[in-house]
Amino acid sequence: MKMRLYSAPLILPLLISMSPYFPANAQSLESSAPAPRARLTVEEVVTNMVRRNLERAQELRAYQGTRTYRLEYHGFPGNRTAEMIVDVKYQSPGTKEFTVRSETGSKLVIDRVFKKLLQSEQEALTVENQSRVALNQNNYAFAMLGYEQTTSGSLYILSVEPLVKSKLLYRGKIWVDGEDFAVVRIEGEPAKNPSFWTKDTKIEQVYGRVGDFWLPVSNRSSSSIRLGGRADFSIEYSDYRIISAAPPRERNDRVAGNR
Repeated sequence: MKMRLYSAPLILPLLISMSPYFPANAQSLESSAPAPRARLTVEEVVTNMVRRNLERAQELRAYQGTRTYRLEYHGFPGNRTAEMIVDVKYQSPGTKEFTVRSETGSKLVIDRVFKKLLQSEQEALTVENQSRVALNQNNYAFAMLGYEQTTSGSLYILSVEPLVKSKLLYRGKIWVDGEDFAVVRIEGEPAKNPSFWTKDTKIEQVYGRVGDFWLPVSNRSSSSIRLGGRADFSIEYSDYRIISAAPPRERNDRVAGNR
């Protein structure tokens, strides 16, 4: 009975950090894209983001990298920690191979949380599942929140609101690069609470440039547990290597508003 009470509040909140929320697919960087001459409307930003993401998904053919999964749980019926390091190989259009390099800490967390996440991520690679969680107008409503000019370029800040109440979607904010229209940061919470046991779940994912692509750098989530306690979960991404990528397409149509 103690095992059932312990596993339920731990496993369920962490499943919200699966890749369907914040896809771990690459977003490419097109260095020749011109700098925006004027601020775009929310419709223009979203249209460019969706179009460019579809193009980039076709350009990335294969990559590999390493992930470090970590969990710290404090609360009833006792504190638990775990870490797992995994090598990842991606092959277009939808194959991921995971090789566990090392495991430390709670065996329950490793088997029932970390490895469950790997299995769920593989299942989410189907075209049907990807369409259900894609960041586009079919799944979300967008609104402009702000615009930032930084030393590395401009960023559009948009709110995202799911059109359906699903635990596989989220509500929150995204930061979109003003030149190549890749999402560089996401902050949100599940559109639907994935479990009775959880509350106040917050998630953040950050992307960074790797050669000509944007790839996940970190994924962090925290959840409060109704029985008392807190779970902090993270994935750190490192050692990326682009194995194969098609050359960027020659585009006659430039980004809307930048002519």
